[in-house]
Amino acid sequence: MSLDTPYRAIFCDLVTDQTLDILPLRDVSFEDYIGRAGSLSGTVPVPDRAMAERAHKIKPGRTTVYLERGGFLWWGGIVWTTNLQGSDRGVVTLGIQAATFDSYASRRRIRTDALRFTQVEQFQIVRRIWQELGAGLGASTIEPGDDVPSEPVPRTASWRLGDETVYQEALDQLGAYTDGVEYQVLVYRDPSDGRRVRRLRLGSPRIRTGATDMVFDRPGTILSYSLPDDATRGGTTSLARGATVNANAAAESRPTLSSEIPSEGLPDRWPQLDLSTDYNDISDKNTLDALATAVLKEAQGSVLIPEITIRLSEVVPSALLGRTARLRITDEWHPTGLDARYRIVGVKVRPAERGRPDTAELALEAP
Repeated sequence: MSLDTPYRAIFCDLVTDQTLDILPLRDVSFEDYIGRAGSLSGTVPVPDRAMAERAHKIKPGRTTVYLERGGFLWWGGIVWTTNLQGSDRGVVTLGIQAATFDSYASRRRIRTDALRFTQVEQFQIVRRIWQELGAGLGASTIEPGDDVPSEPVPRTASWRLGDETVYQEALDQLGAYTDGVEYQVLVYRDPSDGRRVRRLRLGSPRIRTGATDMVFDRPGTILSYSLPDDATRGGTTSLARGATVNANAAAESRPTLSSEIPSEGLPDRWPQLDLSTDYNDISDKNTLDALATAVLKEAQGSVLIPEITIRLSEVVPSALLGRTARLRITDEWHPTGLDARYRIVGVKVRPAERGRPDTAELALEAP
């Protein structure tokens, strides 16, 4: 596959997955992440009536878009917003805003009593949630995949009809534990028949891809980097608030609380910085303690979220997620050289334009 091959934007009906049209898409940027939705933006030029008739088929909330390059699907998701614009020069364009298929979880609420689990392996719970959720997608449903946990982790969890819990909140809850579940929706063509596949990929506690590190150097592969160190997002204590339980109607309603979890292993001279999270569906204190501990583990002290920008290789961007990146940087700030390993959790792609090469911005976290 050559990066000189242009992108094809394939628009399809969401419920039937039937191709509607293949349209030009300009000013494209797209991103994909582990555990949360990625986005795509682009513009369909409308130079004449014929193109307008074709672009009329794009209906927000009812249309999917796939980016294809060299026979491979690089991105896929749901068109949620369009913006028709006519300029003072008479130029008409249709702006497209889409999000990966996992964004559907934030648009649905649990309205069934079927999602109640007692000591069920957590991969099975996540697959059952996606099965219930994906039934609303018609032919574009998410296939469950066959990932097996390295160590089974049973969970007790339930979401009730009437609580109006967003499916995304239930998935986030299962991923919040130290040994929780991460997910990613992979989009690709089945090599046997060429059909478009949307498959659920699971990992615990982390999704990992590849047995060897991807090495990025500066000077070299890394065009630019950013190493923000943010104490506003970190803390030294953590407390989780759960569901309100009130057996006495005359008493004040109060939420269930975890213990206040203190930090461990931080260097001296840190002030107290408090973290707080809410889990409105949980009333078990031990579960809340585990969730508060997991939050502190991820955000103890300050939060470092490195990003690097590289020239895009021929790897399909979604295949980068979960890989281990080894950064080797030598510059004024790192005169003796930085040599650190991170996991790739996000990819943002900017296609080549006006002499600028294809680039990928990688979001990283501690491995």
